[in-house]
Amino acid sequence: MFKRLLPLFILAAGVAGFMILKATRPEPAEVTATERSWQVAVQEVQPASRVPVLQLYGEVVAPDQHNITATLAGRIAERPAREGARVKQGDLLLALDEADIKPVLTQARSQVDDLQAQIRSEQVRHQNDQRALASEKAIQENANRQFERIESLVARNLASRENLEVATDARARAELTVSLRERAIDEHPARLQSLQAKLAQAEANLTATERDGARARVLAPFDGVVTQVQVAVGDQVSRNQALLSLYPVKGLEVRARVPQVFQRELMTALDRDDTLSARSDTGEHTFVLSRFAGLSDPAGTEAVLTLQGEPAGLRPGALLPLVLERPARDRAVEVPFSALYGADSVYLLTDDSRMRRVQVERIGEAIGSNGERRLLIAGDDLVAGARLIITHLPNAMSGLKVNLASDNAEPTL
Repeated sequence: MFKRLLPLFILAAGVAGFMILKATRPEPAEVTATERSWQVAVQEVQPASRVPVLQLYGEVVAPDQHNITATLAGRIAERPAREGARVKQGDLLLALDEADIKPVLTQARSQVDDLQAQIRSEQVRHQNDQRALASEKAIQENANRQFERIESLVARNLASRENLEVATDARARAELTVSLRERAIDEHPARLQSLQAKLAQAEANLTATERDGARARVLAPFDGVVTQVQVAVGDQVSRNQALLSLYPVKGLEVRARVPQVFQRELMTALDRDDTLSARSDTGEHTFVLSRFAGLSDPAGTEAVLTLQGEPAGLRPGALLPLVLERPARDRAVEVPFSALYGADSVYLLTDDSRMRRVQVERIGEAIGSNGERRLLIAGDDLVAGARLIITHLPNAMSGLKVNLASDNAEPTL
């Protein structure tokens, strides 16, 4: 009997235990829906006058580079200048062999001497022609009188026809001689002028040859660096052949292409005589924007920046990154790049801890006090004291609730 009732007792005990547990259970806490918020960092907006910068990549050039060519054909006798060496004004760079220069100078001087002798000979000839003309005219007059006398005698049958022909020939020869002499005298100014012109040409050639002969010994016109050495001692060179180049130690420039969007601003600043400085990425070299190139292309226009101070290792042809300071902008705010959304939007923190999207103008980049690249913006909503959200949220939108992470807040800028 007991064995048959045992399962019933166990079942009754389990039900009783369940009822006791249910009666004594704690009441669950009431669940209420809450709005999720996001932690953000902010910086206080303080508009001020700030200097935007422009990153440029330029090539170092030497605008006053002096290219030296051979003024005469000859052999290189001396060439103390070496590639990359620094020389001082007046130092010997190279020299042609004197044995190749002297014959050229002698030939040029000989041409001048020959023409001077021809001019003297022409003047003596002219004087002789003038004296001979007087005698020949006297002979002509005698021949005319003789002809008239023979002609009169022939008319009276006192002389033969042959005598008349002889007199006629003598008169004609006298006239021809006078005519040739007068022609020679008349041509004297033209002959003299031609010889004088040839003499002037020869003298100019002599002057040029003497100048080229003097330049065959090349001295450094300024303190500079030797480059592009193309000859060695013993080389035979032709006239106008390139020999070497020299550029001054000071006066190096950098030519960097500036995008079209910044050209008007920079050109206007140059017209106002503003000084726009640039420095290399290492800070070792400083430049000043001096002008723009005369030609442009769709990619931009080359700006010419002049080196200030010593070159300190700069060489023409090197690629140099520069940071150019643009004209200062008023009421600009310096922010990290993470604060920008899209091309022209940022978010401000409202008094009720929500995000508010505002439109701004992107001015450019700036260099922070720690050397970090930052963004410069401006806008009517960026008033002093406003709190700008600098944490970049992927789901950012106006009205989104956020919490201020004060320990990550940026300093006032």
